[in-house]
Amino acid sequence: MIWWKEALIIAVFYSTYTMIRNQFGSTLVEGVSIPNHAFTNAIRVIRFERWIGLFHEETIQDWFLPHVWFIKTMNVYYGTAHFAVTLGVFIALYKLRPSVFGQWRNTLAVMTALAIIGFSLFPLMPPRLLDAPCPDAGFGAECIVSELRTRNGAENFGFVDTIKEFGGPWKFDSGIASKLTNQYAAMPSLHIGWATWCAFGLWPIARKLWMRLALLIYPAVTTLCIIVTGNHFWIDGVGGILAFAVAYFIGTSLHYWNQRRLLAQLTGSHPTTRD
Repeated sequence: MIWWKEALIIAVFYSTYTMIRNQFGSTLVEGVSIPNHAFTNAIRVIRFERWIGLFHEETIQDWFLPHVWFIKTMNVYYGTAHFAVTLGVFIALYKLRPSVFGQWRNTLAVMTALAIIGFSLFPLMPPRLLDAPCPDAGFGAECIVSELRTRNGAENFGFVDTIKEFGGPWKFDSGIASKLTNQYAAMPSLHIGWATWCAFGLWPIARKLWMRLALLIYPAVTTLCIIVTGNHFWIDGVGGILAFAVAYFIGTSLHYWNQRRLLAQLTGSHPTTRD
């Protein structure tokens, strides 16, 4: 493996992913009002969570709102760790687990591709936007026509947009970030999917207790973060874990198929031959 080729592959893939993902963040796509669709899906999620008795995101956020230092920390964590830690683990896998690096690279790529399908088929308004006034960009729930809100039994949900209220690395409702991000790319949560990928990818080489504790804590803290900041429902995290599980199966299959293909080129046998 040549490191710059792997870096180039990831850069091209992520750029393509970002471009496709953001196509579904527009106000209108092929005659479908994305904010309306995203709001309706959010109501469906809330009804389901209430039905099973686990709609507690707003309560959890309320517990932490008085602790401004913690909220600001979570805002920074949400905007930076997702990329920095994943990149760090990617490099660590390349250097420390070269024999299975392709397997984990494939898993990350497939999981991200599956997320695009989720974002396009199920745009979801995050909790932080459910009570947000309608900005010029048209992301908040107040942009939804009154008849739709009434038909869905809309209410004041009590969520706070912590980045808007307390500050963070960037703002989603103004500036470049509002144009480059998909406000409704919430299901599945790639924050949780990628965090799970990081934990499982490094687990076999985490020999010390503190290392394994860190790997377990990272997805747990990320889960708390996405809820406290109002960026996701907890069920989005479940979606992220499911996306990881499916991607791991596909990514692993592709890896070992490629290994057999390379072996076949060396031995002259058929690529599906198993030793």
